[in-house]
Amino acid sequence: MVIGAGGVGTVVVHKMASLPEIFTEILLASRTKSKCDTIAAKTGSDRIKTAQIDADKVPALRKLIKSFGPDIVVNVALPYQDLHIMDACLAEGVAYLDTANYEPIEEARFEYSWQWAYRERYKKAGITAILGCGFDPGVTSIFTAYAAKHHFDEIQYLDIVDCNAGDHGKPFATNFNPEINIREVTQKGKYWENGKWKYTKPHEIHKSLYYPDIGPRNLT
Repeated sequence: MVIGAGGVGTVVVHKMASLPEIFTEILLASRTKSKCDTIAAKTGSDRIKTAQIDADKVPALRKLIKSFGPDIVVNVALPYQDLHIMDACLAEGVAYLDTANYEPIEEARFEYSWQWAYRERYKKAGITAILGCGFDPGVTSIFTAYAAKHHFDEIQYLDIVDCNAGDHGKPFATNFNPEINIREVTQKGKYWENGKWKYTKPHEIHKSLYYPDIGPRNLT
């Protein structure tokens, strides 16, 4: 079961649809069902069902989960809906995965503690919750673990950077949900150093980096 029919949800459902041996049935749910229907039609798969859901409404989420009976709920909705979906999954005993850590709707600030507080309850229920499994963190963590296990004897530090190869000449453009993108680039930077979190002002640190096959790009 996938919750969220935006850009990320579109990619997730297309990938799932291409793996019928793993995802035998798929339910795509979002606030706007017509978006789900469009995505389902474009995959060309008849295994995708669609439904309307408000991810802020835990009772409705529980009812939908119970009716479909998924093995896992993939949350690609908005980050400030994470806890509602986690509550519903916990109540129905279903595994949970998201791509972005929770942040409150009234403030652009993510923190691991809100979701990490669910750990013991999920453990006691015997179900799994995988948090922040998007790109970075997410697949970059998997790549790093694989490299550490199979290719390197020791890794002392690791820099993870990404960029877009193209340039349309516009000063700003989003590559996923515009609201979340703006919230991310306007909040304080946060990094771990010498045993504690440190913060920077938005865009306070700039650095130029050369990307193979792309060239130099300014980082913020």
